[in-house]
Amino acid sequence: MEYAVLGLASLLIIVAVATIAPKLGVAAPLVLVVVGIACSFIPWVPVVEFPPELILALVLPPILYSSAVNVPLVDFRRNLKAITSLSVLLVIVSALVSGLLLYWLLPDLSLAAAIALGAVISPPDAVAATSIGKRLGLPPRLVTVLEGEGLVNDASALVLLRSAVAATAGAVSLWQVAGDFIFAVIGAIVVGIVIGYVTVWVRSKLDNPVLNTTISFAVPFLAFIPAEEINASGVLAVVVAGLITGHRSAKYFSARDRINERFNWRTIQFLLENGVFLLMGFELQSLIIQVKDDNLGVWHAVALGLVVTVLLIVIRVAFVVPLIAILRRDQRRAIAQAPFLAQALDRLDARPVQDERSARVQNRFRRILSRKQADFDSLAKEGLGWRGGAVLAWSGMRGVVTLAAAQSLPLDIPYRPQLILIAFTVAVVTLLAQGGTLPWLIKRLGIVGTDEAADRAEFSSLVSEISQVGAATLDNPNLAQDDGAPFDPGVIAQVRVASMKVQEALSEDHANGHAGPHEQQRALRLRVLEAERAALLDARTTGSYSSRILDRAQRMLDAEESRLQYLDEGGAGH
Repeated sequence: MEYAVLGLASLLIIVAVATIAPKLGVAAPLVLVVVGIACSFIPWVPVVEFPPELILALVLPPILYSSAVNVPLVDFRRNLKAITSLSVLLVIVSALVSGLLLYWLLPDLSLAAAIALGAVISPPDAVAATSIGKRLGLPPRLVTVLEGEGLVNDASALVLLRSAVAATAGAVSLWQVAGDFIFAVIGAIVVGIVIGYVTVWVRSKLDNPVLNTTISFAVPFLAFIPAEEINASGVLAVVVAGLITGHRSAKYFSARDRINERFNWRTIQFLLENGVFLLMGFELQSLIIQVKDDNLGVWHAVALGLVVTVLLIVIRVAFVVPLIAILRRDQRRAIAQAPFLAQALDRLDARPVQDERSARVQNRFRRILSRKQADFDSLAKEGLGWRGGAVLAWSGMRGVVTLAAAQSLPLDIPYRPQLILIAFTVAVVTLLAQGGTLPWLIKRLGIVGTDEAADRAEFSSLVSEISQVGAATLDNPNLAQDDGAPFDPGVIAQVRVASMKVQEALSEDHANGHAGPHEQQRALRLRVLEAERAALLDARTTGSYSSRILDRAQRMLDAEESRLQYLDEGGAGH
């Protein structure tokens, strides 16, 4: 019963902190860690010992999947070099260097065990960094790199941890470790692709939103479990499945399913991410109790954790400096090659089409060149400069994966309680020190994100482009209803006018600070809906209509209000 009360209290704490933290200008994960630490020392609060395998197998897959489905695959691909460098190369370098330091400082610790702990503390958790970055308006490319790093680096660290733990039990050659790593990556990608495509196909055939949502909840585990069974990276398989699902949902899911998916996974992500940070704080007392029962003291372990933390920060800074130099070089190359690519597109467009087959080939090449040109344009406009590099270098906060992976270390490893406390120290210190000062650094560097006016103009351009294609459908002479009957010309005219109104609303000028006629119309319609909703509540109170009819009217008003509010927030409004 006490754990049920603790769980309920945790939910209320998460909601309260998520409400208060933005007003304080502090990321919610930082506050939750501090609250958890404080609560762990309250006498009547039970000692929390959450099995680490449950975090790695039950909590981590849905967290990563919920993030992956919301990361655009195009942005992930465009930043693959930066993401791979940070999530694979930097993780390996950090694990080896910090492992060598621990091997030197703790004489009874084997090199393999030291590297195992290095793998545990090497992957940063992007939750705190991205929550701060989005709140302060970091450039989208920088946020994408941080999110991509957070998605993939856990897989690299856990595979490296598994190899290092295997090495503690016997002789393992470097080639075996490399082979296991390559197999884990390739196997995970294959499993993730298969699960992603199959589940999207299955869900596209379902008309029942409840069944669709149920399969959605199972996807992370459908990818994780088979990958782990073949000794591949279950975490990476989940990420791949999530990226594919998010990318293909626009084509194969209905609007209702996409909306449900977005809000369902946003809720799951909110609860799990914030819950694990609160759990980190709760587990401090039990860690201290374990260390007190051993020879190496608490403060000695904490001091080692501080030393390792400084080393990890230095390693990340030293790694990011040449990485930014390489990315800036790529940006200069993209700017230089863009004119040649534009000329190639012009020559392709000027080339006469011989037959249907050559037209298909020409369209295929045009699509490839256009995508490459869009990549170059994005790279030229959203390059990562040295100020962005400074934010990237300082965004090395560790999270709950570090603590859970540390608790999965074999029981016979020397200094095991101390190693877990070292990992906890690294996680908490980086969260509070780096996470607490990251907003100040961003403001100090004067980094700004996207320009609202530019976003509005780009959004208006996109809507105009797709609306023209949609309007061309109305000009089709063969346009007919499902039963073959022609549409009424008046109805066609009304649909054409409605489409034009959306474009006009998006192109309204808000520079003078006053709402245009279309925005006024939307605001007025929302007031009308508010009055209609009040009348509906009165009808429900009197019981003059049946419940099923009242529910139908409620859903009608909700759909209209949701559409108008979305236009106000994401499109034509403020």
